[in-house]
Amino acid sequence: MTKDSRRGRGRGRGSGRGEGDSSGVGGSGGSGVGVREFEIVREFEVGSPPRQVWDAFTTVTGTGGWLWPMEYEPRVGGAAPHGAVVTVWDPPRRLSVRSDGPAALFAERSTIQLEHLIEPCDGGRRAWVRHAHSGIFTQDWDLQYDAASKHTDFYLHTLREYLTYFAGRPVTFTHLDAPAAATARGAFTRLARELGLPTDASEGARFRLSAAGTELDAVLDFRTPYFIGLRTDDALYRFFGRNHFGRRVGVTVHDFAQHADAKRAEPAWRDWLTRLYG
Repeated sequence: MTKDSRRGRGRGRGSGRGEGDSSGVGGSGGSGVGVREFEIVREFEVGSPPRQVWDAFTTVTGTGGWLWPMEYEPRVGGAAPHGAVVTVWDPPRRLSVRSDGPAALFAERSTIQLEHLIEPCDGGRRAWVRHAHSGIFTQDWDLQYDAASKHTDFYLHTLREYLTYFAGRPVTFTHLDAPAAATARGAFTRLARELGLPTDASEGARFRLSAAGTELDAVLDFRTPYFIGLRTDDALYRFFGRNHFGRRVGVTVHDFAQHADAKRAEPAWRDWLTRLYG
């Protein structure tokens, strides 16, 4: 089951304009103006025990396998990523963190709260997960909500891919944003074409692709106009069409191969993106 709670209660009149990007995603005018609360909730089951899910949310190896590497101080009041504070630390059941004031990661949000609730299913062999992300957007509410909601679905899909195929394995993490030209309309379509993905490619199909000097024998595990997910035997490749939200296209690689080398992977992907958009 998936639940999507869309809350946009006004908190005063903002001074910015609610303008979407050149792709037309986002709002303009009334609903895009002002300081407003938001809430995004997702609920789902995974075929992993609660402790494994907890580790995916709270350890450097776990978070690096599907999101980006993060550390938590394991106590209430402890330090959490991006200047947040742990408000609930109850392993392996519940984690909650909160950040007040301008967030280091998201300048357009003044308050952020994240909560993960994990409950055992099937005698503890599986887990039910509730992910809740709430806070306040300080500008362009419709655009920011649309971006956060769509990113949530992609990240949580990647979490499930990690838990299914790579849980607990050491990971080498690489992330790169493309050059400034990758904010243009059609930039993400261009990336898909460069990868060699057919426009009608469906999730679950296997392809032999070439990117960043590497031949990829990959399964297409996620495909929307905004994101592409590729899974190989040793890695998860995530492609982000953030040009739809006024930002640059991005690439993330979660590499679980024994001899993965971020120092070699990063310049190879940077060169690939520069050739594509430079």
